[in-house]
Amino acid sequence: MKTSEEELEFKPRPRATETVSLDMPKDALESLKKVAASRDMSLEALLRFYIGQGLRQDLTNIFANRVLEVTAQVLAEHIESEAEISTIIQTIRSEANW
Repeated sequence: MKTSEEELEFKPRPRATETVSLDMPKDALESLKKVAASRDMSLEALLRFYIGQGLRQDLTNIFANRVLEVTAQVLAEHIESEAEISTIIQTIRSEANW
């Protein structure tokens, strides 16, 4: 029988990586270093965290917008009024806080 610790074990899968270089204002870099230190993280780990967080958010938004586009297309097959379709899509956006 597995213990709760064994069930929650994190096993990252190896992924191909590529080194990138970017120019950044020195003051921004210093601020990043301070934030990384305050979180007990390396600068690289903090940058990966920020990039991953932003990437997930953007991909979620892209997916959500695609779902709404498909929803509008399906509604257009069943509802003749473009105004009514627009109202439905706006209601969905508002209820989902998009």
